[in-house]
Amino acid sequence: MSNKNYIIKTERLGLRNWLPSDEVPFTEMCKDELVMEHFPKTLSEEETRAFISRLDNHFKQHGYCYFAVDILETTEFIGFTGFAKQEWKSEFTPCVDIGWRLKKEAWGKGYATEAAQACLEVAYSKFGLEEVLAFATDTNKASQNIMIKIGLQFAGTVQHPAIIDDSRFEHCVVYKWKLL
Repeated sequence: MSNKNYIIKTERLGLRNWLPSDEVPFTEMCKDELVMEHFPKTLSEEETRAFISRLDNHFKQHGYCYFAVDILETTEFIGFTGFAKQEWKSEFTPCVDIGWRLKKEAWGKGYATEAAQACLEVAYSKFGLEEVLAFATDTNKASQNIMIKIGLQFAGTVQHPAIIDDSRFEHCVVYKWKLL
């Protein structure tokens, strides 16, 4: 589609800024309990719209965000991967983190790893990032495996304020990438 300007491309994926057409599929994704299993809760339509708006503002301010991800062959929106500044209070923040969330139909195909690797490959050259962290709940083994596959190193654990009173999660693990 001509209205999709990809900021990062891989062999199979295009990462871009958000479009109004992403709202419906992203809302469905954020209502899916399996997709949101490692987050405090699913998101309502209003919360999802607000999240997209924050990402759009983040992009305007910093030149990067959690980018919308499409499968290039079909232009199908499958979720997000990218960077975001994190300001919540911990020994690891403020920082820029790398994150991803894909709809469950896109799981198990290597898309999250491929998109995250592509982001790291241009982290410095395109966005000037010299260090990137990744956070995942201690129960999110799939994300931890992606962190290891893309070359991040374990940096410690942290109590994320969003899960402090959630009995499903003890803490978040933290992985780090640093420009040599």
